[in-house]
Amino acid sequence: MFDRDNMVKIVESCGVHVYDTEVVSEFDKRVFRLYITSKEGISLDKCAEVSRILSPIFDVEPPLDGEYFFEVSSPGIERKLLKPEHFSASIGEKIKIKLKDKEKFIGILEGFENNQAHVRLDTELKVISLDSIEKARTYFEW
Repeated sequence: MFDRDNMVKIVESCGVHVYDTEVVSEFDKRVFRLYITSKEGISLDKCAEVSRILSPIFDVEPPLDGEYFFEVSSPGIERKLLKPEHFSASIGEKIKIKLKDKEKFIGILEGFENNQAHVRLDTELKVISLDSIEKARTYFEW
């Protein structure tokens, strides 16, 4: 049976962290996607290393029932902020937020505590409860 904690330990032994996992359907195929991060960034070689280590384990203890494809990826430069730990790990970064009331803004995530994001919008510091956020992601100005 799939053991997420064991997967996390194995990934961390490679010098990276589990950011998130997702199961998606693409071209009528199910994909189990593992997103990894590190302060130094994620290379293609690191994704391949993690994949090579986890693939034989997943052959014995699959993360999904039935047929699926396994992918290891970086969450990207503009990554979704879905969990409290995603916000905590993104302090100091520019983020884009859409609230449930449809208000949208871009600012710097200055802090995160008690499930509240502290976002600097020019001269104003806005404290936003996670419950009021519809979507949030890091933001990169090209």
